[in-house]
Amino acid sequence: MPYDFRLFTTKKASGKVVTVQWNQFGDVRLEGLYTGFSPDLSAGVNLGVKLPTGDFKFDPNIVDRDTQLGTGSTDILMGGFYRHHINLRAKLFWFAQTELDLPVLTQQHYRPGLELDSALGAYYGGWHIGSVGISPIAQVIISERTSDGGGASAHPVASGFQRVLLSPGIEVDVHKVKFYADVEVPVYQNFTGNQIAAPLAVKATVSYAF
Repeated sequence: MPYDFRLFTTKKASGKVVTVQWNQFGDVRLEGLYTGFSPDLSAGVNLGVKLPTGDFKFDPNIVDRDTQLGTGSTDILMGGFYRHHINLRAKLFWFAQTELDLPVLTQQHYRPGLELDSALGAYYGGWHIGSVGISPIAQVIISERTSDGGGASAHPVASGFQRVLLSPGIEVDVHKVKFYADVEVPVYQNFTGNQIAAPLAVKATVSYAF
């Protein structure tokens, strides 16, 4: 369940520069994970759905549909992961993961582009402060999204991208609670048409294992 803060600046057809700021809940993702391929649970697949819970109607005269915090679509999510040790004694591990986001049900004649996100990274699992585990993480994230379509609110000539991000992060494990945070910095970006791109993204998540 994401909660987003967004600051958006654009130039209107009149040439006037306008800035808006808003925050709200985004689109909820519900996913199931299967990890029974090996005894050490090192490989898994996921399948789920993204629900259209985020608002996609915030100030539509200024904010484009592909900039809204919600897409308005219901998407199928599918992917998988694999992790293994680089040096088990040194507690160094590597991982790879990928996920496909496929919109299937849309609203108001707008269909967001299909998106594929993949990551390759490594982490160190040997730091502990008492019962708290701390794992520094480094990863490369590769993303591709096709252009939007479906109607007048879509801009197929100015949507869609390919990009590569470098993402250092950290995970803190406190019993059943995990906190994760990272910074995603683009090192390669190829956008279709004229688009606004963030110079970096900061992400934080909290999870609880039942």
